[in-house]
Amino acid sequence: MNEVRSTSLTDALAAWPRVSLGHFPTPLDEAPRLSSRLGVRVLIKRDDQTGLALGGNKVRKLEFLLADALSQGADTIVTTGGSQSNHARLAAAACRRLGLNCYLVLDRGVHPEAQGNLLLDHLFGATVLLIESADPTVAAEEMQALAGTLEAEGRRPYIIPRGGSIPPGATGYAAMVVELLAQLESLRLRATHIYLGTGSCGTHAGTLAGVVASEAGFAVQGVSVSRPETLQREKVVQLANDTLARLRLPRAVQPEQALVDDRFRGPGYGFTTPATLEAIELAAKDEALVLDPVYTGKAMAGLIAHAREGRLSPDDIVVFVHTGGAPALFAYHAEVAEALRAPA
Repeated sequence: MNEVRSTSLTDALAAWPRVSLGHFPTPLDEAPRLSSRLGVRVLIKRDDQTGLALGGNKVRKLEFLLADALSQGADTIVTTGGSQSNHARLAAAACRRLGLNCYLVLDRGVHPEAQGNLLLDHLFGATVLLIESADPTVAAEEMQALAGTLEAEGRRPYIIPRGGSIPPGATGYAAMVVELLAQLESLRLRATHIYLGTGSCGTHAGTLAGVVASEAGFAVQGVSVSRPETLQREKVVQLANDTLARLRLPRAVQPEQALVDDRFRGPGYGFTTPATLEAIELAAKDEALVLDPVYTGKAMAGLIAHAREGRLSPDDIVVFVHTGGAPALFAYHAEVAEALRAPA
C-alpha cells in the first residue's frame, strides 16, 4: 500500500488559513470498463465533484487563496483566464459564497459566446472584461490597472493570477495528496501513477509537492494542455518548490520528477484534437464520465495513448485526477457533435 507518511505535511497544511467551499473528500471510483479497455487498473479521483458551482479542481485552490485574501482584508477579487475558464467560473461562485466582489479579465479564446463557463460567470454576478489578447502578460497588466482603479474607488482588491497557480493555490493540491493517500490505504491499494492535465501548473505542481513531501512513491504524469514540455516542466518544478518552501517543508522536487507529455495539446490552449474528442467519447461510453475538451479530455488522451504504447503495465494502478470542466463541454457542442456524427 501507499502508506500515509504525511504527518509533517498535514501539520504544515494546518498552519495556513483555509475557508470551506467544497465537499471533501471527493470520491475515488473504480473504472472497470475503461480499465479493461486499457489493460491497466484505473481509478478516478472525482474532483469534478467538489460541490461548488458544478465543481472542479479550482475549489481546492480557492479555499487557500480566498483565505489569504480575507486575511489581508480584501473585499474584491480580480482574476483572469480564457473565456471558458473553469477557474474564473469558480472564483465568481466562491466570491458569491463569501460576499466578495469579483472582476474577471478574460481573453476571448476559442468560444467567447455566453455559453458554458462564461454564461455562469455572468449568472454569478461577476464583472467580466473581455480582452482581445491571449498573452498572459497583457491580462496581468490589465488586472494591475483594474486593481489600481478599484483602490482609487476605496476597494481593497486581491489579485489572483491565471488558474490560481501560485503557492497558496497549489497548496490545495498538496492537501489533496493527503486525502488520496488515506483513501488508497483504506482500499489497501498501492498506486503507481497519477495522471492529470497540466496548464497553469498549480494542480500539477501542488500534487507533485504533496507526493514528494509525503514520500508517496508514485509518478505524477502531467499531460500538457498548452505549453511545450520543456517550458511546462520548468514551471512545474519552480512552483512545486515554491509551494514546499511556503509550507516550510525540507523537501525539494527534482527536474526529472516533473513528467510532462505535450503531444496532445494540439494548436494550443482551448483547441480540440481528434485524440481529445476520442477520449471524451470513450470515457462517456465506458464509464459515463463527462470530460471537457480543454483539460480532462487531453489528460485522458494522454493516459489512453500511454496504455496503448505499453508505457503502463497490467500491474500498474493509475489514479486519474478528474479536474472537472463539464460546463465548457457545452460551449464546444459543435465540435463534439461533429466527432460523434450527431446533430449539432
